[in-house]
Amino acid sequence: MKANQRQMLRLLKTARGQIDGILKMIEEDRYCLDISHQIMAADAVLRRANKEVLKAHLEACVREAVEAGDAEKVDELVEFFDKSYQ
Repeated sequence: MKANQRQMLRLLKTARGQIDGILKMIEEDRYCLDISHQIMAADAVLRRANKEVLKAHLEACVREAVEAGDAEKVDELVEFFDKSYQ
């Protein structure tokens, strides 16, 4: 993986902590909107982590492939986004 490993671990551990907190909130039968707010916060952290992974992939893997004349990584990325946004 080309993304900053320290940053990725920090973001994902944060999300894990938030999800653990959400599970506890559900077990405690907390207010629905409070739970939803925490779910959105965890989602935002996961989206940020995903953005960093994709950015690193574009800057390293895809760039190297394009410079080498290999369009396979670009095709792979197009297929990924097609599946991700259905």
